[in-house]
Amino acid sequence: MDSTGAEPLALRPHVVLLASPGAGHLIPLAELARRLVDHHGFAATLVTFTDLSTPEALSGVPACVATAALPSVQLDDLPDGTSMETVLFELVHRSLPNLRAILRSVGAPLAALVPDFFCSAALPLAAELGVPGYVFVPSNLTTIALMRATVELHDGVPPGEYRDLPELLCLPGGVSLRRTDLPRSFQSSNEPVYAHLVEEGRRYRGADGFLVNTFYELEPAAVEEFKQAAGRGAFPPVFPVGPFVRPSTSSDDAAGASACIEWLDRQPTGSVVYVSFGSAGR
Repeated sequence: MDSTGAEPLALRPHVVLLASPGAGHLIPLAELARRLVDHHGFAATLVTFTDLSTPEALSGVPACVATAALPSVQLDDLPDGTSMETVLFELVHRSLPNLRAILRSVGAPLAALVPDFFCSAALPLAAELGVPGYVFVPSNLTTIALMRATVELHDGVPPGEYRDLPELLCLPGGVSLRRTDLPRSFQSSNEPVYAHLVEEGRRYRGADGFLVNTFYELEPAAVEEFKQAAGRGAFPPVFPVGPFVRPSTSSDDAAGASACIEWLDRQPTGSVVYVSFGSAGR
């Protein structure tokens, strides 16, 4: 024990978290890592990719969270015009030997592996090492519902055969989306990345659970539907553990947040729409 009565980080059970490139993935995962250390008694290492990542993205990682970078892998053999999603999935696959080495080098007992939802190819490493593997979802439950619907559409379909999602897709919580409203990668089974998404989603079924950057009050119907699915054994359990927002560090930030809440409280119910374009939005 140190002077505060806490167990030294080197002796705590260790959680390794794997972040996809992009601030929208790394920032909330870093906040999850901080909470695991500060509030739940774990040590945490946040693993990033050297390829596709920007060094400045790591500047906001809390000091209590260790970091490790996977070395570069060859990607220049991919054809010109390869989609960014396909490049990312290839990057993850080709980095697995280096990730295995990092996992085996963790000094303290490895407690869990938490890959980002684009990195489900890492889940078998958790099983190989005999630890739980949880998928981190930086967005919301609707994202996972879309992946689940895509996978269930392909149950019983011969390998290599892919089907289009229905023209109108009904998701938990009364959400109905036209196929043209979906991300481009999901709009046609002829999209090259579609096959990667189906395989990614199939691996989700091998996860011990999902840690989702949402909270019950935001998506209550979806949370309840996923609880029922887990109870039937149809899908791993989903844990709404967000929102992962960096703590305010200045009085100016706090004043701005207060003004925003006061403005929202003055608006008629159901009259405000919040839109986030993400780190690659246009």
